[in-house]
Amino acid sequence: MNKQKVSVPRIIAFRYVNAGKRSHLVSFMSTISIVGLSLGVAILITVLSVINGFDREMRDNILGVVPHITIISNENMSSDSWNEIQSLTLPLPDITEITPVIQEVGIISTDVGNKSVLVNGVDARFESDTSVLSQFFLEGGLVELSDNRWGIVIGKTLSDFLGVKVGDSINLYSTSININPLIPMANFREFEIVGVFKVGNQELDANLVIVNIEASKALFRLRSPFNGLRIRTADVLEANKSLRILREMLPPTVEVSSWSDQFGAVYENIRFSRTIIGFMLWLLIGVAAFNLVVSLTMIVRDKKGDIAILRTLGASPELIHRIFLWQGGLIGFLGISIGVFLGIIGSLQVTRFAEFIEDFLSINILNAEIYPIDFLPSQLHIADVLIVIFGVMLLSLLATIYPARRASAIRPAEALRSE
Repeated sequence: MNKQKVSVPRIIAFRYVNAGKRSHLVSFMSTISIVGLSLGVAILITVLSVINGFDREMRDNILGVVPHITIISNENMSSDSWNEIQSLTLPLPDITEITPVIQEVGIISTDVGNKSVLVNGVDARFESDTSVLSQFFLEGGLVELSDNRWGIVIGKTLSDFLGVKVGDSINLYSTSININPLIPMANFREFEIVGVFKVGNQELDANLVIVNIEASKALFRLRSPFNGLRIRTADVLEANKSLRILREMLPPTVEVSSWSDQFGAVYENIRFSRTIIGFMLWLLIGVAAFNLVVSLTMIVRDKKGDIAILRTLGASPELIHRIFLWQGGLIGFLGISIGVFLGIIGSLQVTRFAEFIEDFLSINILNAEIYPIDFLPSQLHIADVLIVIFGVMLLSLLATIYPARRASAIRPAEALRSE
C-alpha cells in the first residue's frame, strides 16, 4: 500500500508533464518552464566557463610570461651588491627562481617605421625558469636566440606593424645619447629576428622584445653585469606578500615591483566581473523559477476538476501535494538536464563559435587594445556545473511549494460546483 502511495503521485505528475494533446495549457506551460530553466542553466554554465578561461589565460599565460616580481636599479651596482640582494631574496619561502635581466627602454627602427619597446636582456638558456614564453612562439624560439648573440625575439603585433619576419634585420636604438666632440650620436646595433611570439596580449605582443643579456649590456653600455632581477614565486596571486617583505629589507637604491602594478587592475576586473555577471545570471535563473511558480499555479487552476475527482476517490491532501511537488521536480530535472548538456557543449565550443563569427562578419569580438587577450577563452569547471545543478534544483523545488499547497487545499465540492 505504501509503495502504491509513493508511485501514484509520480505517475500522475509524469502524465501532467507529458500532457501533450490532452491539455494544451498544461503542455504549453510545462514546455515554457523547461525552456526557461534550460536556457538559464546553459547560459550560466557557458558564461562562467568563459570567465574561468579569462582567469586561466591571465594566470597561466600572461602572468607566466611577465615576472612575478622585478627588482630594478638605475645605478651601476657591482656584482657584489647584486649577489648580496640575491642572498637576501632567496631564503624567502615563496620564491622559486631568480634570474638576472637587463631591462631598458629602446626604439626599434625599420624602413616601415619606428616603435618604442621594452627591451629585456636575458640569458636565453635559463629563460624557461622564470617564463613560459617558449610556449607561444609562432616562428623560431629561444634556442635560436641563444645561438645568435645579436639575435632578437619580437611579438606578432610588433612584427606586423614593422612588416618584418624571422630572418630580417632591424635596428635597435638605445635612448641614451653619446656625446662626442663633434656631434651627439645615438647608440644602436643591428639585430637579426630569430623568433616571433604571440601571447595574445596587446601590451606584450606589441611592446616586448628580448635579446641576449650580453648584447643588451653592450647596446646600453652598462658597467654593471645587469640592472635587475626577475623573480618567480610559487603562487603568482600571493606575490605581493613577498613584495612587501622585499621592499622592507632591500636598500632604497633598488625599485621592487610586481605583476600587479602592470596587470593587477585587469585581473581584479575579471574577478569582479565574475561576481557581478554570476549574480545577474542567477537572477535570470530566479526569474525562470518564478515562471515555474506561475506555470504550476495555472496548471493547478486548469486541473481543479481532476484534483476534485481524486479527492472524492479518497486521495488525501498530502497525495495531491506530492503530485505537484513531483511535477515541479520533473520540470526542474528536465530543464537542468537539457541546460547542462547545452551549457557543456557551449563551453567547449564557444571559442570556435567566436572565431567563426569573427571570420564570417569580419569583426573582432575582443579588441586587443582594450581587453587583455584577443580571443574568447573558455575553461569548464566541474565544480561550477555541480553548483549550478544543486542551486537550480533547489530553486525548482522551492518554486513548487506554493502551487502544491494551493492544489492540496482545493475542496472537492467547490471545485466540482465551479466545473
